[in-house]
Amino acid sequence: MTRTIKVLLIGVALSMILAGCGAPAGGSSSSTLQVIAGENFWGSIASQLGGTYVSVTSIVTNPNTDPHEYESSATDARAFATADYVILNGAGYDDWGQKLLSANPSSSRKLFTVADLVHKKAGDNPHFWYNSDWVDKVADRITADYQALDSADSAYFRQQREAFRNALQPYHDAVAHIRSTFTGVAVGSTESIFVYMAQALGLNLTSPPEFMQAISEGSDPPAQTVAEFQNQVSHHQIKVLVYNTQTSTPITESLKQLAAKNGIPVVGISETVEPATSSFEDWQTTQLNSLLAALGRQ
Repeated sequence: MTRTIKVLLIGVALSMILAGCGAPAGGSSSSTLQVIAGENFWGSIASQLGGTYVSVTSIVTNPNTDPHEYESSATDARAFATADYVILNGAGYDDWGQKLLSANPSSSRKLFTVADLVHKKAGDNPHFWYNSDWVDKVADRITADYQALDSADSAYFRQQREAFRNALQPYHDAVAHIRSTFTGVAVGSTESIFVYMAQALGLNLTSPPEFMQAISEGSDPPAQTVAEFQNQVSHHQIKVLVYNTQTSTPITESLKQLAAKNGIPVVGISETVEPATSSFEDWQTTQLNSLLAALGRQ
């Protein structure tokens, strides 16, 4: 065997070892899929599933920004224009993203709208990432799309999906533990962000739906729903009050103060990944553990 052949074989073996460790397998950056996620909760998932073969940019990442009211920029428009793959939440949550796509049409760009996968439309509750079953479906779909866009690395994406399944296990365990321990317990929420998770946890979310929807949409809730909610808190008809840390109004702040006055634990959950550097699963598991601790105080 010549020295040249030996060097080539060593190089191939080294590349295989690095790929198995999650390091780049080589090649130019142009072979990396350029992925845009409307929000960082989907972006975190997309990044973990893509590993070293994708480059993910999340548009909404600031915890002080309400994704419902986000205003896109010229930088966002350029990112969308050059993307291979775009992930939007849909159902009216990130219409600004759809407008950017329409302004920069491309036959080679693939779009995944989560609302379409879960059969939801504008006007429906758009907080799909708070449904643990849908999170798994989204991960499956992103993996399939990566494999379609880069079939040569299909096996790698399959491995990444399995790794993400393992990473999600503490999150799913937390959901299962709360469901098995506190099924039927009455809780309140200042807005609809918690509806899907309450259902997954088996909790009895008793807050007036019209109140939660109004706060989520940035409008004033009907007066009778405010009175009903206050009555639930004052008479200890709920065991925990959940609120959105990224949405604060005089009414929601008043409810939080009323809950504290009545000894009802208050638990905050956020619209986007908090902190922004955290992974989707760590963010969600931390919030679930806070809720578990609050439920355990009752």
